Parts: sequence; structure tokens; C-alpha cells
Amino acid sequence: MNLEQNFFEHKNIFDELNPQQAKAVACLEGPLLVVAGAGSGKTRVLTYRIANLIANGVAPWKILAITFTNKAANEMKSRAENLIGDDAKDVWLSTFHSFCARLLRREIAVTEKFTSNFAIYDASDSKALLKRCVAELDFNPDKLNSFQGRISDAKNSLIDAAHFREMAFDSGRDFDRFVAPLYELYEKKLRENNALDFDDLIFVTVKLLRAYPEVLEKYQNRYRYILIDEYQDTNEAQYVLTKLLADKYHNICVVGDADQSIYGWRGADMRNILNFERDYPEATVIKLEQNYRSTKNILDASNAVIANNVERKEKTLWTDNERGEKVKFVNCETDKTEAQIVDSEIKRLVTQENFMYKDIAILYRMNSQSRLFEEKFIRDEIPYVIIGGLRFYDRKEIKDILAYLHVIANPRDDVHLSRIVNVPRRGLGTTSFDRLRNFAEQSGLSVMEVVRDKNLLEQLTSINSTFRQKIQDFAAMIMLFAEMSKTRSIDQLINLILDDTGYMRMLKETPEDTAAEAESRIANLGEFINAAKDFVKNNPNAPLEDFLNHVALITDLDTKDTDESRVRMMTIHAAKGLEFPVVFVVGLEEDILPHAAAQMSQIELEEERRACYVAFTRAKKKLILTAAGSRMIFGKTNKYREVSRFVDEIPDRFIVRSDRIYSQTQTPPQTQTPARKNYSPPTAYRSAQIKSVLTPPKKISAPIVTWNVGEQVNHKTWGLGTVMAVDAKTITISFANPEVGLKVLGLKVAPINKV
Repeated sequence: MNLEQNFFEHKNIFDELNPQQAKAVACLEGPLLVVAGAGSGKTRVLTYRIANLIANGVAPWKILAITFTNKAANEMKSRAENLIGDDAKDVWLSTFHSFCARLLRREIAVTEKFTSNFAIYDASDSKALLKRCVAELDFNPDKLNSFQGRISDAKNSLIDAAHFREMAFDSGRDFDRFVAPLYELYEKKLRENNALDFDDLIFVTVKLLRAYPEVLEKYQNRYRYILIDEYQDTNEAQYVLTKLLADKYHNICVVGDADQSIYGWRGADMRNILNFERDYPEATVIKLEQNYRSTKNILDASNAVIANNVERKEKTLWTDNERGEKVKFVNCETDKTEAQIVDSEIKRLVTQENFMYKDIAILYRMNSQSRLFEEKFIRDEIPYVIIGGLRFYDRKEIKDILAYLHVIANPRDDVHLSRIVNVPRRGLGTTSFDRLRNFAEQSGLSVMEVVRDKNLLEQLTSINSTFRQKIQDFAAMIMLFAEMSKTRSIDQLINLILDDTGYMRMLKETPEDTAAEAESRIANLGEFINAAKDFVKNNPNAPLEDFLNHVALITDLDTKDTDESRVRMMTIHAAKGLEFPVVFVVGLEEDILPHAAAQMSQIELEEERRACYVAFTRAKKKLILTAAGSRMIFGKTNKYREVSRFVDEIPDRFIVRSDRIYSQTQTPPQTQTPARKNYSPPTAYRSAQIKSVLTPPKKISAPIVTWNVGEQVNHKTWGLGTVMAVDAKTITISFANPEVGLKVLGLKVAPINKV
């Protein structure tokens, strides 16, 4: 079938597309790379391309569209349904992890290692299992996070436990030699629990497709048309999965922007999009350069900054939007002044320019930067919300009931069983349960299999008869729930669990001093029941395992927005994919943005510049940048801080630089801070500059190594960082990972090495 689009047919599909968008929507056969700049309508292109495929006779179930959040997938599905009706419901629109979970439910039994009712362990479940492995091997429990991170990195790089062991001993890396047996034991226990961790969903799918060609061909034929959103954010495992599925027909369309690749620190590989034409030499490349989001001044300023990067696909965003106000830059005296100025400007925007609080976002490089703004907003009663807080499904009461559901669905799941065997308290003590679990492991069985075999349970003489009877009663209750799950809806099952286990009674009988917390937990459980009802309504015949899949695959990225009128506060990395009428980017100083740890590497410095570009391009109407000449960091005042090079890269014609914010009708004084001319971004660390803004370096004696301000370190868990201060007992390090930020560590115990 020739799928070349006739523009005179289906005219309605193209009515709202610009020429470049129309070309992308019309190109239906063969590999297609859509280089989609910020605010250029990439979601519209993906949605309309799906509609055009169906309009040209492609069966909806032969289309696979992958994006990075469930929220984005649902938005695309909704738009597609509005365009073409119910046919869009048969298109598989999902995240990578959701797609793999669905495939594995159907195919994993072929491996003979797992059954189709496998559990999906989130990070905390995985850590609980890994903690048991660490104890069994008598490893240092303080390194648990390091162990978990290294195993996760290996899986995302498609390195299994056996290959990891070979590499560890060939490379001579001491840490990897420790991790190798731990990785093997962890994998063994996952299999015994009939469980996969989050990284396994993609990793095991790739292994299955490689090992079973007939299964691979089945899905290559099923999904003949593949669309991948945010391709610049794919890691090795996601890249290989995509390549495997597309290898037969090459009908693959990827959409992304190398200039917005800011997740290298968690495994994303920008080379995947830069090398797309190498993978598919016959590929069509279309650039979406018309921006619909920002004013001309904001866009021109952003373009000027990102143009300094070398590793990118050349493009220049443009817009038909108004010229708008110039970008405003305020170099504040101190960090407290910075908070005051932002606070005052927000008040002015709301009272004088009719913006709502929810129109305003404050973006920062590290979470620790939010404190002064929070304190100021609380005093002045400015409503705000910090995006990236505790996920709803990570709350204790929700995880407890989810653990019950997991054990009901998969009785071999000893990790979730361990969580709830004595919640509420039922006299099943930890010591006796550990003996039971160890006995089960030695027998090659799960705890529930041992408990349900009365003769086998009686062989365990190290537990008393009271414990034995209570654990059998507990198992009988779980099996009764399992029977009920076949005839009751999921929300009804949750209500039964809350009542029959005594969980709700436990919360209601909470002592007065924590009654408010108990009420909050009860309210959260009510909302959880609502979520289950919504799932049942939308998936009336779905089994319990599908609901557990649904919950496990919801991330904080899917719930980070809110309709409440509050100022949004978040890291730059959390803001990707969002847009706001007014954006403040705060802390634009050397060693914050760009981060100190990035200044030794041109590659990392360019990622910092991309982060800055992402921050700038979130703004629609107003972009306000701030820096502080003096900032308190871990109790020490850092004076004479230098303004970020990224501010200097904005030409004067797009920016107003001053020591305060001026409204559009005011004229800044002639004493405004001038831009530095002929500025050349440094490619090496500038030790003299660092000494001028940090505490003077103090050399300390240590058995093996001495540390100086400005040196780069590598931490076993937190990765690359830069020494900010040193004293006799502690070392202050600023880490490149924005979720870590600044840390003060003990010199004698810090697991760090010089780079």
C-alpha cells in the first residue's frame, strides 16, 4: 500500500499545520527524524501523524507511540480521539515501561523464569530486597544506595549479572568486584519472588526479544509504524528496544531536540538522536523551527545562548509572536535580596498586571535553592507549591495496601509480604518471620508455599506454636482475598482489606497526638479507593495485575502539575515539558548554573547550557533572571560571586541588566550593570576565579589524600562533584546531579575519589 499523502484528501488534517509540520505529518513511510524545537508543536505533529496513518488505511493497532510520561501519552490519545474518533483508542500510546510491562505479561512465560503475574518492584521495594542481599553477604549497609545505583546503571546499559562479573574482574574495578556477587544474588531473589524491578521491564524485554526471534517478529509485524517522542532522552536499553522493533520495516518516526537533552546524568544518551541518520541512512529529516510559545525577545535570547554549544543539530527557532518585553536580569546584592526582589515582583505581577499565581514559575538548578523563597512567601502569604514532593503512591498507607494487593496477586512475593505480615500488628514478630523466610529460601520455596504446607511448616522448630498458628491464619486470610478478587471489583477488594485486616481500625484508634496525621492517611486511602474506581470504570474487565501495573508505572512526572493558583517552584530538570506565562530563573551564577562540577568537561558544560536553554524556553510572556553577589552556602558566606556566563551570552538588544526589576513603562538608570564584551566561555576550570568566590582552600592531612577547593571528586553514589570547602573534619562538595546538590561529608568516611 502506498501511503504517500495526497494533500487534497483529508484536508481537515492539515488545516492547522504549518508547512514543516505538514511535511512531517505527510511523510508516512520509512524512517523520519523530526527535529522539534521548544514550543514548536511536536505533540500536534505526533497526533496528526497518527490520524493521517489511520486516514490512509493503517489499522490503529499496528501503530505504537511511545513517550516518557503517562500524562503525555494520555494527552496524545485524547487529541487523536478528538481528530478521528474511537479508532484512536486502538492505537497503543504509552511509556516505554508501560509498553514493556504489557508485552511481558503476555510473553514472559516463554523464558520459564517468571510467570505472567510477576510483581513490579519500585525503588523502595527493590531497596528492601537488596538490603536483604547485602546482609546475607555481610556487605557494608552504608553503601546500599551505591550498590543499587550501580546495578541500575548496568541494567540500563543491558549488562546482565554474569556479564557484569566478567567485566568487573577484567577491568580490575574494586567496587564492581563487590557489586558482582550482590547483583547475582539480587537477580536470584527477584526470580524467587517472581518479580521484576523497574529497570528490568525494558532490560528483560530486550533480552526476550533477542533470545526468541519468533516473539520479536510477532511484535515487529504487530507494530509496523512506530513513533518515539523525546528521543534525545532515550538511554541504551530504550534505544536498542526501539531499534529491534523497527528493524524489519523501518517505519520509525522519532521526534526530539538535542538542545533539550538534559538528563545525561541519569543515562540519557544524546547521541541516539544525533546519530539517527547513521542508523537509518535513508531517513527524511524535517526541522520544526517555528515557536508558538514565547515572545521574540525570549526566543532570541535563548537562541543566542544555545548557539554556543558545538554538539547539536543546527537550527534557529523563530516566531510570529510579538516582540514582547526584553529579558530582565537582576544582579542582587545577596541571596536574601534575591528572594525579596522575586517576592516583590510576584506581588506586582498579580496586583498590577493581572497575572494569577499559577501563571508564575520559579526555576532553580538545585532543590536547596528554594528555602529562602519559601520562607519569604510564607511570611508574605504568597501561595506556592514545590513540584517534586512525595508521590501519592509513595505514602506509607498507600504502599501498605498496595503490598496486600501484590501478595494477593502474586503469593510468591516475599518482599511485599514482609512489609505487611505484621501491619496492623498481629503478633508476627520480626525474628520468627525472618527464621521462616530463611527456611523458605533454603527450601527453594516462597514463604506462602511453606505456610500453606502444614507438614513442611512443622519442620521449622525454631518458631513457636503461637506464631505458627497466627501465620497460618494470615495466609488463610490472603487466600480468601485472592478468591474474592475474582468476583469483586478492585475498589471493593481494597475496602475489604481495610476492614478485615483491621487497618482502618488501627488508623481510627491512633492516639490524640497524631490524630491529624491519621485523618490525613484516612483521606489518602479514600482517594486511593477513588483511583481504583476510576480504573475499574475505564477498564471494566481488567484483572488485579493490570491495576498494579497501572499504579507501578505512574511516576512523579505524571502528577507534577496542578490547577490550584499557586506559584510553581521546581528544578529546571523538573520543568522540562512545561510552560508558564512568567518564569523566574534564579541563582544564575558560576558554580550553580553552570554547575561547578561541569566546568572540567566541555560535554558536561554543554549539558548545563542546554539546561539553561530549557529553563529560558519555558517562558511565554516574561523571563526574569536573577543572581546574587553574595550567597550563604552551608553556613559560610560566599562573596564576590560571578554572574553565570550564560547571562553574558545574551546580546544587549534582548536583555535589560539592572540591580532591580523595572516594569515595561520604566527606564532603567544609566548605572545598570553592563554586559561583558568579547566573552569566551572557558573550557577549563578557572582556579583563580574559584578562589575569589569560595572559602580559601585549606589543605588537610589525611592518610592517603589531601583535598583542595576546586578539585573534582567522584562519589560512589552521587557521582561527579567539586570541592567547595574543606576543614579539619568535613568536606563540602557541590554535586552535578541536581537531585543531590550540596553535601557536607565527613573526611574520614566519605566514599570519594579524586577524578
